Amino acid sequence: MKLTQIRNATLKLEYAGTRFLIDPMLSDKESWPGFTGTARSHLRNPMVELPLPIADLLDVDAIIVTHTHLDHWDEAAQQQIAKDSMIYTQNDSDADLIRSQGFSNVNVLSDTNVIAGIKVVKTDGQHGSDEAYAIPEVAERLGDACGLVFSHSTEKTLYIAGDTIWVKPFEESLFTHKPDVIVLNIGFANVDGIGAIIMGKQDALRTIEALPSATLVASHMEAINHCLLSRSELRNFAAENGIDKNLLVPEDGETLMF
Repeated sequence: MKLTQIRNATLKLEYAGTRFLIDPMLSDKESWPGFTGTARSHLRNPMVELPLPIADLLDVDAIIVTHTHLDHWDEAAQQQIAKDSMIYTQNDSDADLIRSQGFSNVNVLSDTNVIAGIKVVKTDGQHGSDEAYAIPEVAERLGDACGLVFSHSTEKTLYIAGDTIWVKPFEESLFTHKPDVIVLNIGFANVDGIGAIIMGKQDALRTIEALPSATLVASHMEAINHCLLSRSELRNFAAENGIDKNLLVPEDGETLMF
């Protein structure tokens, strides 16, 4: 398995001979405004440039979009990705949206899928607190976001948790699939008056306590205005709590091999 942290939640994954691009955000630095009503909304997004040429990122067999928020599927991705690319989405609504943008080979993930001989399980999460989802307009804005579990006889099991806080479906996924490698979107993105809508550093500790055999990979950091947890803060927290051997905090463009 080769896993490259591109930027924000964008990952390139080489797994059992198949290359995936996950949650492509391909815009140039500072192309669009910060998200209104979120922390540090005066900052423009993305906050950093892509670390690799777009042509390298698009040299893949399939693309998976866990949800269609702008920082996971932006206008640049819609323009740069070939319209006949193999794309997988979490649900019919996202598939319809992407088809409306001119893409002709869009597939909806089932609960369990086989892609090029690789088992891919779609998992649930929750993109914010119960209190946030109790507010209709906030619930509509947050929407749904899925996670992904990859497994194959020749590879370690990989769980990409997606945009979620710690909720029962995440915990159940840990114990059901017992992944060897877990990617956590851990930038602690905050919405004004609502709080965190993805995980933070305490969730890294809690995950390792729940599944101490796993290796965690930190993603979704330092690229979008409302992500408040920095890599340096996370590394310091990991060292202070004795989890630094379980937690990898890659820089943008860095490739990890498992």
